[in-house]
Amino acid sequence: MTERLSDLLLTPSEMTAADVAAAESGLDSFALMTRAGAAVAASFLRFYPGAVRAVILCGPGNNGGDGYVAARCLEETGIDVAVFHFGDPKGLKGDAARAREEWAGSSRPLADYEPRQGDVVIDAIFGAGLSRDVGQVVADAIRKVAEASLPVLAIDLPSGIDGRTGAILGAAFKADRTVTFMTRKPGHLLLPGREYCGSVEVYDIGIPARIIRSKAVERLAENRPEQWMGALLRPEQETHKYKRGHLAVFSGEVGKTGAARMSAMAGLKAGAGLLTIASPTDALAENAGHLTAIMLHEVNDAAGLDLWLEDNRLHTFVLGPGFGAGDKARRFVAALRDRHLVLDADGISSFRDNPDELFALFADGAPRLVLTPHEGEFGRLFPDIAEDATKGKVDKARAAAKRANAAIIYKGADTVIASPDGRALINTNAPIWLATAGSGDVLAGIVGAMMAQGAPAFEAAAAGVYLHGEAGMRAGKGLTAEDLVSAVLPP
Repeated sequence: MTERLSDLLLTPSEMTAADVAAAESGLDSFALMTRAGAAVAASFLRFYPGAVRAVILCGPGNNGGDGYVAARCLEETGIDVAVFHFGDPKGLKGDAARAREEWAGSSRPLADYEPRQGDVVIDAIFGAGLSRDVGQVVADAIRKVAEASLPVLAIDLPSGIDGRTGAILGAAFKADRTVTFMTRKPGHLLLPGREYCGSVEVYDIGIPARIIRSKAVERLAENRPEQWMGALLRPEQETHKYKRGHLAVFSGEVGKTGAARMSAMAGLKAGAGLLTIASPTDALAENAGHLTAIMLHEVNDAAGLDLWLEDNRLHTFVLGPGFGAGDKARRFVAALRDRHLVLDADGISSFRDNPDELFALFADGAPRLVLTPHEGEFGRLFPDIAEDATKGKVDKARAAAKRANAAIIYKGADTVIASPDGRALINTNAPIWLATAGSGDVLAGIVGAMMAQGAPAFEAAAAGVYLHGEAGMRAGKGLTAEDLVSAVLPP
């Protein structure tokens, strides 16, 4: 995975470790806080020039310290500044205590704050490190600000958002802008936190990149091409269709063939050199009437599949779109245990009563299975993981990937891609209008195309999710699955 700071996501505990390491390396920690607070003030001045008053809500830790620095910087520009504190300011320690001392103005308890027209609120109460529900005093302040419809500029992360999971801890400020430092946190990208952050600015306050990288032990990043492009087939002059891989997609019975065709067309558009739809006899004519560039092969049962699999050039398959859930799907998956497989939709549901049967088939060797569950399907395959309230979406996807020895695409508006080795990516480029019938079938075909061209399971999954999002953006609002297929492009 890339180590570009712009892509890395540090958990709150990793960022704390980076802060400690920076101080131990000899860096002036108060100078870092000063730069952070000054960055907040600069953002305020740039985006809220018409503010009548800057209201800064300061908490009991270093986030509050950043707020006191911002208050001092803003007051020096002549802006009317009002500071409200949560907790006893006399209990502040270290850099936060010094920041308050250098703030020449007074402050009042947070409970005293009453919104005024023209206020712009700087939220410096908790930041990313909160791990429990906000108390009543903070919840009341959040309510007052929301009822007054005041703009909010959050420091690090809106107070009330879990920086690791993006969950709302009782109540949370809904910020218009968020200023964070060095890297983003998972809570900036995961829902619902992403919707509470507004526009996110990342400021470099001077912690060396080597320190940040050394603390990014969880190998979590945003899903960007830099993460997987190097694992994909490089276009060359001598490239031919056989070199670009052969992808096979299994069709459902007559009357249920459209999903497989969309998946296959998406795979062809995404760059697979050859595409074949494996169809039962009763659906051959229906499929043939809609296919031109895609080949057709008759497969009715596991015996017929075994015979076809004697051709070792067939190594990548998509099973699930429109296939039907049940024993036939399970038998086909068992026959494909030594091949590369994208298991989607009905394919996943076929193992709901005995997920371990599926996991045992792909337990050995390098991951060659990609699973694409949405929330409900994830819960059916991994019920105990899904119900674990202590885990966020990234942790759940990682646990599932390890158990299944598969790349997991845990779908949603904040899709997470996870590998059995612990790597994880959060996708952000998918537009909301991708939530339409057939969209998942298209995704399965794109992922299959990446695997057919030789990409490992995790990189194929990540690339497929990203390319799917890009296609959705090109197709635009109101897209149908057919529009989405037409908008698919290879990487």
